[in-house]
Amino acid sequence: MNIDGDTGKQRDEFYRRMDGQALLPLWEQLHTLVPRQPASDFIPALWRYSKLRPFLMEAGRLISAEEAVRRVLVLENPGKRGQAAITPSLYAGLQLILPGEIAPSHRHTQSALRFVVEGHGAYTSVDGERTRMAPGDFIITPSWTWHDHGNPSEAEGGEPVVWLDGLDIPTVRFFGACFAENYPESRQPVLRPEGNSNARYGANLLPVHHKSRSLTSPIFKYPYERTREALETLGNHADLDDWDGVKLRYVNPTTGGWAMPTIGACMQLLPRGFQGKTRRSTDATVFSVVEGHGKAVIGGETFDFAPRDIFVVPSWTSVSLHAGGEECVLFSYSDRPIQEALGLLRELHDPL
Repeated sequence: MNIDGDTGKQRDEFYRRMDGQALLPLWEQLHTLVPRQPASDFIPALWRYSKLRPFLMEAGRLISAEEAVRRVLVLENPGKRGQAAITPSLYAGLQLILPGEIAPSHRHTQSALRFVVEGHGAYTSVDGERTRMAPGDFIITPSWTWHDHGNPSEAEGGEPVVWLDGLDIPTVRFFGACFAENYPESRQPVLRPEGNSNARYGANLLPVHHKSRSLTSPIFKYPYERTREALETLGNHADLDDWDGVKLRYVNPTTGGWAMPTIGACMQLLPRGFQGKTRRSTDATVFSVVEGHGKAVIGGETFDFAPRDIFVVPSWTSVSLHAGGEECVLFSYSDRPIQEALGLLRELHDPL
């Protein structure tokens, strides 16, 4: 609609006076605030582990784990730098712990997952229980639980260990609920033997008098060897999903729901030669390649991936996954549990 010059001047002066009262005319921003479909500055991206690892090792030479508290290189989405976020709701970082080091104990309201990328022997302690780490293991640090990490010395067989940290930092920051606290000592006391939580909750059994007190799984380590066995069995004997191959989600055995209330984690197998169909979803997803070489076509752009690479699919961006001449195994996480709980999740298969 065309407006005359006098009306335009009156509007400009009207807006200026409103601005002085911290007011904004909705009609000037409506299409931005309520778009027809998701619109974001976050973009598809892939980080090659072969290029990231030298930076991690250099960081290991320049700063100690104790000094850094957590020696982590944050993966920032290239479309939204300065936010320490890989998607609007999620954080991703690669953490390194060297032989003989301790990452001191602390706790925070943000929930965290650890997905082990490289190395054996390091441990994480969560709320009084310690577990050893191995590549492909999925480990949970629930909100407001004490946790520390350590690695045996080289003389004891320690080697550099790297894992992917996934946290709901942007989500908790959005709600203004960020709190943290340091433990008085570098390590918390170990109160239960290793494997205790898996024995209680991870064998299709529960203590007879157990009552769920948390939305987070009481199992905090899901070993890769068991996950891989399940994927292999289903890959050989079950019908494949046309979009995801074989995809399994980590669950809280006491509720049957997601293992974490704010982050949904999955592992999937793409059989040799698998050509996935295209889909879209509102939950932006972070992928970590465990095994195999393949490609992801994200928003029409092709990203070739190799073991230990990390890539991100933004919200409502088309994606299809493809395996080459070998099987591919992919770990992934997203904010799907939040979107499902709020009734916001939307998916579209075979989008034009």
